[in-house]
Amino acid sequence: MSARLINGKEVSQQILAELAQKVAERKNKGLRAPCLAVVLVGSDPASQVYVRNKKTACAKVGFESRSYELPAETPQEELLSLVDKLNADNGVDGILVQLPLPPHIDGQAVLERILPHKDVDGFHPYNVGRLVVKMPLMRPCTPKGVMTLLAHCGINPEGKKAVVVGASNIVGRPQMLELLLARATVTICHSKTQNLAAEVGAADIVVAGVGIPNFVKGAWIKPGAVVIDVGINRLDDGSLCGDVEFAAAAERAAMITPVPGGVGPMTIATLMENTLHAAELHDGKPAA
Repeated sequence: MSARLINGKEVSQQILAELAQKVAERKNKGLRAPCLAVVLVGSDPASQVYVRNKKTACAKVGFESRSYELPAETPQEELLSLVDKLNADNGVDGILVQLPLPPHIDGQAVLERILPHKDVDGFHPYNVGRLVVKMPLMRPCTPKGVMTLLAHCGINPEGKKAVVVGASNIVGRPQMLELLLARATVTICHSKTQNLAAEVGAADIVVAGVGIPNFVKGAWIKPGAVVIDVGINRLDDGSLCGDVEFAAAAERAAMITPVPGGVGPMTIATLMENTLHAAELHDGKPAA
């Protein structure tokens, strides 16, 4: 392997330490700790792990954490009612409804019910729209975390060709916007993209987020490119892998994120950053 590993775990720990210091400073000023409310519907094992990781991060930085675990058969109206309650609670700064939701619940309707200034995931159309016009309020966690990793590694996207593989609302589309705002020339690829190998092969920066194990082949990577693998997939043998064919890509790339230990920790750290930002916004708002 010739590529330098981009250690997202290390960077995330630095961010969490800085956040813990900021929370201590808030308390010294008589301000309360930020509060994150996490809602989990059902018992999906992966979602349970993610929620547990978020609780652990809250404890590490000194946030208050509230957890609401609902059965999978919870009616949509009951979930929306809980969101309304959390919206109205001045003790709650950020609200996160863990995805995916059960099939009978309209996930988009739930996300849109969260007040934009409490939408710490950054998924509300209001927040995505503000990102489009370069006036972000809450930036989607994973794409923002990717940009933080690039900055930490001294990588300036300005003028570079970036290719985003995957066009989801959670990663691909907002990642395209983040890179565009950083003045990269961006191509976003999806299931209908023709000659994907050539598109990836022309990129200085590749961000893969399709949710398919080893989908991006190492042979496609341009020598010296930076590869950011957002995917995390569990194989039949229980091991984890990303969306990029890691070993082969690492022979060609200049820098690459591992899976696990790359983007995943950055998503959690960015969620904590967004929650502190939500608390700061809340500080400036009159009580409801």
